[in-house]
Amino acid sequence: MTQDPVRLGRAMLGTLPEDIARPGYDLADLSPGIVHIGTGNFHRAHQAWYLHRLMQQGLAQDWAIIGAGVRPGDAAMRDRLLAQDCLTTLIELSPEGTSAEVCGAMIDFLPVAPDNAPLIAQMADPAIRIVSLTVTEGGYFVNPSTGHFDPTHPDIAHDAAHPDTPRTAFGAIVAALRLRRAAGHGSFTVQSCDNLRGNGAITRDAVVGLARLSDPDLAAWIEGACTFPNSMVDCIVPATGPAEIEAARAFGIEDAAPVTHENFRQWVIEDAFCAGRPPWDKVGATFTDDVHDYEAMKIRILNAGHQVLANAGELLGCATIDDCMNDPRIAPFWRRVETTEIVPHVAPVPGMTPAAYMQLIETRFANPAIRDTTRRVAFDGSSRHAGFVLPILRDALDKDAPVEGLALVEALWARMCEGTREDGSKIAPNDPHWDQLRATALIARDRPAAWLAQPATYGDLARTPRFAEAFDRWLRMIWAEGTEAALAAYLAGDAAA
Repeated sequence: MTQDPVRLGRAMLGTLPEDIARPGYDLADLSPGIVHIGTGNFHRAHQAWYLHRLMQQGLAQDWAIIGAGVRPGDAAMRDRLLAQDCLTTLIELSPEGTSAEVCGAMIDFLPVAPDNAPLIAQMADPAIRIVSLTVTEGGYFVNPSTGHFDPTHPDIAHDAAHPDTPRTAFGAIVAALRLRRAAGHGSFTVQSCDNLRGNGAITRDAVVGLARLSDPDLAAWIEGACTFPNSMVDCIVPATGPAEIEAARAFGIEDAAPVTHENFRQWVIEDAFCAGRPPWDKVGATFTDDVHDYEAMKIRILNAGHQVLANAGELLGCATIDDCMNDPRIAPFWRRVETTEIVPHVAPVPGMTPAAYMQLIETRFANPAIRDTTRRVAFDGSSRHAGFVLPILRDALDKDAPVEGLALVEALWARMCEGTREDGSKIAPNDPHWDQLRATALIARDRPAAWLAQPATYGDLARTPRFAEAFDRWLRMIWAEGTEAALAAYLAGDAAA
């Protein structure tokens, strides 16, 4: 007789199936040390997992996580997690099989309020020594054309004018630091865990830049007292839907927000923590004074590589990334772009060459157990192309290196944003700026230069003849002959076909 799944919660941990790993530490003994803003799947499968591993060793009991969010939609995640005492079922998807464990590193989730008052009050508590973030690559108020903090963004302008009732995570951080400074409590570390090269420096620019708009003295104090470590984070974590909830049930757990993940994790961190840190290196994290080469290798080969796959896959109806890697039209395209136009612009790191890392990524992308959707990977292309693909393109142009494949990647994105696949089916909106992108993509069908005339994304690249001409050629071919024909022409070396 099959046992009904156990509803996840502290009181029920002892009744979980025997093969489910669970906290070996007493959850009642944990006290908070970290506030994490943006408590989605990646954070719970990555940063929270590393902390959970330390706690399993009897360490870091005073570094438990309090979850937080600044968007109205975060309230739904809060409700789901609080209903199960902030526990999460992590399901590892390996080609050899699956396994599950329950993570208990998070102990609370703050109310989500328009003025962020609960978040500000919690971060002002001197027990909080790290405030970490996963707010997506597009959440740092960076002007893509300059690469720097954008003080003119409406939300930033609001927070500068209303510093006690901010809308943004960065406004809340500034408000909490103002309270801590006034009370003599000292500062905390602000730790970005998003896929941005120089994520710590970008975070510093956002926090200090915003503070400077309303309180220059506070900005100077933050600049001297706080630390903003750079880091590289890596683990493929699909979105959660009915299949993932059913996977947890198959393990005997009723979990409203389980997380599936691959059997690979990496975390490389600059050791710059002004108020202490957990010893994450004891459970596999790497501390180094030079994160940038690790960041570049991962962001260029994996994250840019995802964009090479995703738009072609969406247009040709490949539902998942492993489907793309098994598609005879898309996989060779990915390999050639990676080998000839991405890997040459990546430096080695200790113990790993760019070519070896590319082979590792190919294996991970092709993992049939990870049903990572093409749609998820293609989401927010306006941030991901600007952040992941275009810096490589600029390097290639500076070095007079090949750019035909990267130009085709951009043309495929432009075609995808028109909103239909090659078979005529509709692509649902998949970018915060979808309406604007779709309108531009429709114009670019007959006038490709219109797509590059988006200064927030492409800057001066529209005036770079070698790229602009290649982009024009590829987009016209895609519309005239189809995505498959363009991929074939690129692989044949027939760039001018």
